[in-house]
Amino acid sequence: MPVAASAVYFLNLRGDVLINRLYRDDVGGNMVDAFRMHIMQTKELGTCPVRQIGGCSFFYMRINNVYIVIVVSSNANVACAFKFVVEAVALFKSYFGGAFDEDAIRNNFVLIYELLDEIMDFGYPQNLSPEILKLYITQEGVRSPFSSKQPLDKPVPNATLQVTGAVGWRREGLVYKKNEVFLDIVESVNLLMSSKGSVLRCDVTGKVLMKCFLSGMPDLKLGLNDKIGLEKESQLKSRPTKSGKSIELDDVTFHQCVNLTRFNSEKTVSFVPPDGEFELMKYRITEGVNLPFRVLPTIKELGRTRMEVNVKVKSVFGAKMFALGVVIKIPVPKQTAKASFQVTSGRAKYNPSIDSLVWKIRKFPGQTESTLSAEVELISTIAEKKSWTRPPIQMEFQVPMFTASGLRVRFLKVWEKSGYNTVEWVRYITKAGSYEIRC
Repeated sequence: MPVAASAVYFLNLRGDVLINRLYRDDVGGNMVDAFRMHIMQTKELGTCPVRQIGGCSFFYMRINNVYIVIVVSSNANVACAFKFVVEAVALFKSYFGGAFDEDAIRNNFVLIYELLDEIMDFGYPQNLSPEILKLYITQEGVRSPFSSKQPLDKPVPNATLQVTGAVGWRREGLVYKKNEVFLDIVESVNLLMSSKGSVLRCDVTGKVLMKCFLSGMPDLKLGLNDKIGLEKESQLKSRPTKSGKSIELDDVTFHQCVNLTRFNSEKTVSFVPPDGEFELMKYRITEGVNLPFRVLPTIKELGRTRMEVNVKVKSVFGAKMFALGVVIKIPVPKQTAKASFQVTSGRAKYNPSIDSLVWKIRKFPGQTESTLSAEVELISTIAEKKSWTRPPIQMEFQVPMFTASGLRVRFLKVWEKSGYNTVEWVRYITKAGSYEIRC
């Protein structure tokens, strides 16, 4: 069931109420006192974001120096409640120029009350799209001096039709001199590898980001080399597909603009896009992951005061590609005094604040390898030495034009009744999520 919120409170770190809105009469106005006494004063804010007190449930989240608390008196969808909070904060930031804190709330309380009346009705979430709400709530928020100075979108006619129409995420009458579509596939690789080189856990989480500057009401079709889409295409053509490797996507979620009926029948992603930047879809892949790097560490403890560290890093992606901002963090004991290094590329140093040797390589070409050799001197202690539990090596990187999943865009078609020409740009980026190697 939806949220069915009885009240929403905005509190500062001291527990003072900045703004509150009561949507139902099934809870008392002093419910915030119960939250302050039983949760804030008992220092249990970080233990669990959902608490039950006196027959009511409290869902709360901290954003900067503000706590947003939703009070419900019956069973409710917790995920929907937190999704509402996240989107409401994004809405407020769009009005306040990117800032959301106690000062922004105090400077814009009239606007916030007006928005709270629109985005929730009798405790049920409504439209939270900034593009739509700015059509008829045209008041500009008080912006921070450090925020961007871009003005709010000017209102256009037909605001009521825009909100209640079939394509509520896009307004009519958009005109661009140059019609362009930018598509980014951004993936994060999550890896846990044993000290012997075997993969213990590996998956890829990805998202398809789009930025559309198109006139009119265009209809877009996106084709990927996913397994479902290629199987459907081969059935329609009655012959095997030649589109290359097929990818099996898991846990796919789409933006509301995607026509799910057409996706279920035709297995193509068809949609009328919102104007500007948005996230078209998210996915996860657990099979057939192409790891961009292999890390081979060797750490030897030589007595109580010395260690030898040797790390070899190999890039597995194509020779014409390269990785940017490669950082390898190699943990060392807390009693480390100093370290001397020899590296074939990049720079390395000992960072005592994180007890790690930090090796940075600005640009790492594909199909190459780099090595680090380090001698680590430890401080000798009188106390009995405890066994050092070695934390895993952590790695950060970004590889342009490479996808660890192998996902590729086969086609991106734009159709609009006026028949204008469109320029499409596609980019691939792979980053390190949790890339860890035990040593």
